[in-house]
Amino acid sequence: MDLKTKYMGMELKNPIVPSASPLSEEVDTAKALEDAGASALVVYSLFEEQITHESGELDHYLSHGAESYAEATSYFPQKDDFNTGPFEYLDLIADLKKSLDIPIIGSLNGVSKGGWVNYAKNIEQAGADALELNLYFVPTDLNITGEEVERMYIDTLKSVKENVNIPVAVKISPFFSSIANIAKRFDEAGADALVLFNRFYQPDFDLEALEVVPNLQLSSNWEMRLPLRWISILYGNVKASLAATSGIQNHLDVLKIMMAGGDVAMMASELLRKGPGRITEILNDLTQWMEENEYESIEMMKGSMSHKSCAEPSAFERANYMKTLQSYHP
Repeated sequence: MDLKTKYMGMELKNPIVPSASPLSEEVDTAKALEDAGASALVVYSLFEEQITHESGELDHYLSHGAESYAEATSYFPQKDDFNTGPFEYLDLIADLKKSLDIPIIGSLNGVSKGGWVNYAKNIEQAGADALELNLYFVPTDLNITGEEVERMYIDTLKSVKENVNIPVAVKISPFFSSIANIAKRFDEAGADALVLFNRFYQPDFDLEALEVVPNLQLSSNWEMRLPLRWISILYGNVKASLAATSGIQNHLDVLKIMMAGGDVAMMASELLRKGPGRITEILNDLTQWMEENEYESIEMMKGSMSHKSCAEPSAFERANYMKTLQSYHP
């Protein structure tokens, strides 16, 4: 059974890739992921604030909105709050590259196109096979337009591409007025892959302490439907590889992503819940399903349920929307 797939020009032994998470903080855990069958590994994100905490450009984007008020200072972490710095991150990349045989994908989480993008070159030199840009920005300034936000994202990608020779993936959120158009623009700007989608973690209020507090919840299976939908729309319309993340929990989820047109299925929450060995279980179930349904390879099924064969995708989406609403009978 041929489970191989290609992602950003790299041939992977199967489509399961652990996404950026604490699981990559220790070499031993990363090795356990590889032993369980992971085909590549995205290392946890290095944040822009860790590299250039005093960046004037970063201040422009982050201190002119709601976060600028004294009552909301807990939104913005202090430099000492981070548990590792840029040099430790490079050492980890180098150690992972020495210890693992699968591709290592570094991850940068940022906002601006300032000097932090030059650090991408250092990650490449440390041994990373590819780089994932996790563009995480919540535009709270009422004067920043959607066009300005999109231009900032595109400029950031271009700046990073100018600094490295390894493939670069872009991890984006679903909160664009036209996801298809921004995907096309990233593709034209040189993105080697699009990772769909970033999860914006929503803060909570502590009413006793009157503080804003983190509220991290692991992803649920239903969250997979959004990347599934957009991968099926983008397949065949962009050159970049397509990766799905959020809510992938079992072999059926992986199969759906492949049939939609995805190249890899990234997971973190399921592995955090059940450990690295969960990958082995999913791969075994995946192989068994393919044998029972007479699929010889992943490539054979890839894109078979995408919108590519649909003459009018927008009308198809509208029809499905109507059908879904009309199918419910209390």
